[in-house]
Amino acid sequence: MVADAPIIIEPASPARATVIILHGLGANGHDFESIVPLLELPEELAVRFVLPHAPTLPVTINGGMTMPAWYDILDMDLGRRIDEPQLRDSAQRVQGLIDEQIDAGIDSRRIIVAGFSQGGAVAYEAALSYPRPLGGVLALSTYLATADSLQPSEANRNISIEVHHGTQDPVVPETLGRQGAEQLAAMGYPVRYRTWPMPHSVSPEQLPEIRQWLLERLQPSADE
Repeated sequence: MVADAPIIIEPASPARATVIILHGLGANGHDFESIVPLLELPEELAVRFVLPHAPTLPVTINGGMTMPAWYDILDMDLGRRIDEPQLRDSAQRVQGLIDEQIDAGIDSRRIIVAGFSQGGAVAYEAALSYPRPLGGVLALSTYLATADSLQPSEANRNISIEVHHGTQDPVVPETLGRQGAEQLAAMGYPVRYRTWPMPHSVSPEQLPEIRQWLLERLQPSADE
């Protein structure tokens, strides 16, 4: 699975935090490029945004059509049968991006992994199995695809998980999003689940909540 290099949006001053955002099926890293300025994060936080592109794969539920996808979806039933090895490969690629940010001097605790739809399922897997403590997971209109196979990292047992879902979502039913949040809560993770009256999308009404959550996660500590 080969994909283009990610889009990187640098802050005005040297980066001190990173947000990695994974797009959904059939999209690419540009999908969330326009949202970055709308978050209006303070310049002093110096947040770098990394927007990777999924590789191009044949997708079974779309008649085998080739498109950007983090993994193949085999069946759209409530269980969402997927190609788990491909999902884990994508999660490992995201973990490689996290490693790159740490090597570049970013504290792992100030790295957020976010994802929409398919990208959210990969974000869950990548962050919750990562061996160093991260700043949080933002899961948008998604589901916990690897609930039965996830191997949690002790380093992220207390990671903040923010889950948003639309009550009118025809692509990933809200019940799936809620189920994932409940499964994570049952595993002991601190999860906050929020819904909006919207379809499979990100709405302007969400942005202030996302912004506030990011501010809480990325504020410098007293000794910085």
